[in-house]
Amino acid sequence: MATTSLQQDRALGAILASAAGDALGAPYEFQPAVLPPKPIVTKAGGAWELGEWTDDTAMALPILRALADGRSLDDEATLDHIVDEWAVWRRGAKDVGIQIGAVLRSLPDHTAGAARTAAAALHQQRGRSGGNGSLMRTGPVALRYLGDHAGAARAARGISDLTHFDVDAGDASVAWSVAIAHAVETGELDLERGIAQLPAERQQRWRDLAAEAETQMPWELTANNGWVVGAFQAAWSAIVHGATLAEVLELAVRSGKDTDTVATIAGSLAGAVYGASAIPASLTRHLHGWSAEGATGDRRTLIELATLAVGGVDSYGWPMAERMPLLNEPLLVPHPADPGVWLGDLGALDVAPASVTAVVSLCRVGREQARVEAVNHIEVRLIDQPGKNPHLDLVLTDAADAVAMLRSEGHEVLLHCAESRSRTAAVGALYAVRHRGADAEDAFASLRTAMPRYNPQPFLVDAVRRFAAEAAR
Repeated sequence: MATTSLQQDRALGAILASAAGDALGAPYEFQPAVLPPKPIVTKAGGAWELGEWTDDTAMALPILRALADGRSLDDEATLDHIVDEWAVWRRGAKDVGIQIGAVLRSLPDHTAGAARTAAAALHQQRGRSGGNGSLMRTGPVALRYLGDHAGAARAARGISDLTHFDVDAGDASVAWSVAIAHAVETGELDLERGIAQLPAERQQRWRDLAAEAETQMPWELTANNGWVVGAFQAAWSAIVHGATLAEVLELAVRSGKDTDTVATIAGSLAGAVYGASAIPASLTRHLHGWSAEGATGDRRTLIELATLAVGGVDSYGWPMAERMPLLNEPLLVPHPADPGVWLGDLGALDVAPASVTAVVSLCRVGREQARVEAVNHIEVRLIDQPGKNPHLDLVLTDAADAVAMLRSEGHEVLLHCAESRSRTAAVGALYAVRHRGADAEDAFASLRTAMPRYNPQPFLVDAVRRFAAEAAR
């Protein structure tokens, strides 16, 4: 189905929030529950670098890449290709789940048929194979099946069966993937949509498991979250108890034990509900990890693949375009409240001084135009039209706070949008209010003088004024 801008945001959310949860939870893996008020913070730990995703996202990427290439998950050749990528990844992976590792090591060849046979043999040998390793990679599955819940269910079970013979693993993957599809389509959280795709005799069990999870916090649940049922419950508990997308991921990590996987699972569905625009930059800034044989990816990799998977490439070819078109001659002026911040348009990326080492972009940027290293380039989804931003307050404050964060690290920062008229003026004013002690009206007045094309949209001006009034109370 053709996707709208909001649906594309939610599809990106399913992928980015899943990877962000993975990286957030990785340093806490195999540890006891972390109870409030002890903070959950983005950090390095164990074998994982700051922002590095684990096997959870690594195994999802071949699925996402197949969808981005226009392949169908109903095609056996596509499944062969995915299994081959998994087998190649396993040989050099930092960490592989016990069950998945056993299946992939035993393959006589890298085909889907061999993988299913190995998964069944492992189940017969051990008497169980209901780990959480197929539920953790459901984020991408639904993206090519929007509007086709039966197709999403079929694809989810087919992907699960490649490594997990246990029916619980398949059922959980079906319920979660269909719920993701519905969330991307509508923005609604409705697990029942997924449960309804299960065989009738097994539906009530999953309703009961979800209902039990809703009565307890993730760390209060007794089921081992390395088991697919325990992971399902912990992730669902985090989603229903979290007030924001960031809080959902935090609650998932607090569960303890298999923290990265629970947060990955929770992020895939919650991200599809809230959208990528609801993810704070602090959770995606450092994202990176295995992407393909011999290659490491980052958040831009995820954005490109997810956009291709849902047919969201714009008329200029973004996000794969080398350059987005300039609408005016380049413009660059210093921020009147902070000379370490430059205000500009898209063309400013070409003319900014070498002293600029960080960028906050409020518009789409081509690959070639991204002039600083990815970790210091914050890209914010802020649409310059009223009613088009589902999380306007969060996006505005996150953009202004990103400028402050980069400045606190010693960077000279370029803040820009496409034309340096509206979005740059609004975020520049909010930065002055939140971080430079300015009055809102004084901030706007000084920017009006400094910016030749100054013309912020009234809804953005109103939002900044509201923030200033709330801060003054």
